[in-house]
Amino acid sequence: MTGKTKVQEKEIDKLQKQLDTYDENIKSLTLDRMNEAPKEESAPVELSQKQIEKAGEVYIKPTRWIADGQKFNKDYEKQWEFAKEYVKCIPVHNELKGDRIEMWTHPFGGKGAEFWEIPTDKPVMVPRYVAEQLTKCRYHRLKMDQGVTQGAGSVGQFYGAMIVDTTINRLDAQPVNNSKSIFMGAAA
Repeated sequence: MTGKTKVQEKEIDKLQKQLDTYDENIKSLTLDRMNEAPKEESAPVELSQKQIEKAGEVYIKPTRWIADGQKFNKDYEKQWEFAKEYVKCIPVHNELKGDRIEMWTHPFGGKGAEFWEIPTDKPVMVPRYVAEQLTKCRYHRLKMDQGVTQGAGSVGQFYGAMIVDTTINRLDAQPVNNSKSIFMGAAA
């Protein structure tokens, strides 16, 4: 006999319902729900005032630039002037400690894309939009909840549900104590 028995069919149906419920949970993980997860704090880079003064003001410029072919909208001139101001920060690479950061930016249409090679763990001067982009480089760590959950329509049970555990900053830009401006939204 090669046919399935009724017991096997019931088990297969039960497993299929569990997989469908699990799939619904995965689909319900929206970006808004993920952003509600607690943020894992990284240890700040500890530099003495003497080390900060010794480092001086190292200005970082883009190493490559590509035009985007758009015309810059003059309505955004004020925001552009604010975003391109240089601020002093300490870039941090939380995934690969000590490695330099390589990234592309394109803050406004009509200004082109820029490639940056930024040293880490020491004070540098970068445009405000670069520092802000560094602070936005994050990812969400997902884990399985070990509880028992009722299936859809109270049919069956399944074990584990996908939930967001923490939000982790992959890259960061920590402000320097004696910085002349705060890069997250306020001018000096």
